[in-house]
Amino acid sequence: MSKNMIGRLNHVAIAVPNLTAASELYRQTLGAEVSEPVPQPAHGVTVVFVALPNTKIELLEPLGEKSPIAAFLERNATGGIHHICYEVDNIIAARDRLKAAGARVLGDGEPKIGAHGKPVLFLHPKDFNGTLVEIEEA
Repeated sequence: MSKNMIGRLNHVAIAVPNLTAASELYRQTLGAEVSEPVPQPAHGVTVVFVALPNTKIELLEPLGEKSPIAAFLERNATGGIHHICYEVDNIIAARDRLKAAGARVLGDGEPKIGAHGKPVLFLHPKDFNGTLVEIEEA
């Protein structure tokens, strides 16, 4: 594996209390192209993607009572940046390298399928300067 494990910035995720209002803000105020909402029940969120020339913004709204972003929105009622997502060539190799370096992988450590239909893992924010990091297999 090369020295650089992470690739492109795939997206910046912003938790929002109202996905419709946030989508309209990006669409109307910023003139952005915004996808239709996509429920992700396995992750407890509904998402839309804002297309940018060099990356995407993912807007997240809680889905269901056990949504992992509900507590985030309780602390940040108007929303805020929730996580950033980097691409990796091989998620298992990246996970193993990260764990060997002392990074904590959240959940059971096994990749789940994310909003793009590709395997993803989340890394503990205390290991990355207070930022929740998602890695996604490119």
